[in-house]
Amino acid sequence: MQPVVHPVVGYLCYAAYARWSHGEPPRDEPALVAVLTAGLADLLDKPLAAAGVVEVGRTVGHSLLFAVPVVAVAWMLAARANRRDLGVAVVIGYGSHVLADLPWHVLSGDYAELGFLLWPVTHMPAYTGVKPLGLGAVAGLEATTLWLEAVILVAGIVLWWIDGRPGVGVVGTAIGRLRERG
Repeated sequence: MQPVVHPVVGYLCYAAYARWSHGEPPRDEPALVAVLTAGLADLLDKPLAAAGVVEVGRTVGHSLLFAVPVVAVAWMLAARANRRDLGVAVVIGYGSHVLADLPWHVLSGDYAELGFLLWPVTHMPAYTGVKPLGLGAVAGLEATTLWLEAVILVAGIVLWWIDGRPGVGVVGTAIGRLRERG
């Protein structure tokens, strides 16, 4: 999945949880935490790969050997601060990233590319990229995972807008505080 789509998937998953558990759209802080943690694996791995520290962009941050302890520590800190809502947002955000990277490999039969799940214990081969959806050509173009990701991206942004753009208020407040100090 493309890095820009992961935060949207994190939002969609957290928004579904908020509606299921509270019957309303997500609140600002947990929505922002879900979005940020949904992008965390790529924020860690892509720069490491670009710098040549690791061979591919799905290693440390995508590995369950890293993700599970990070999520567990975040959960404990949130619980200690009496902010379980933020702990849930971390679980959903980070978990959505790892889970969203699975279907393309499974559907295309590229099982070796699932090596990121237990990296460095398992080998992660070079990522083969965009996968065909097996639908053939539409308007002369092959239907690929990018099409599905584009639909997810647009749907997530539309839902976020309809929900009142949760998270924007937190960012605006933080910027205002920085301006007051400066």
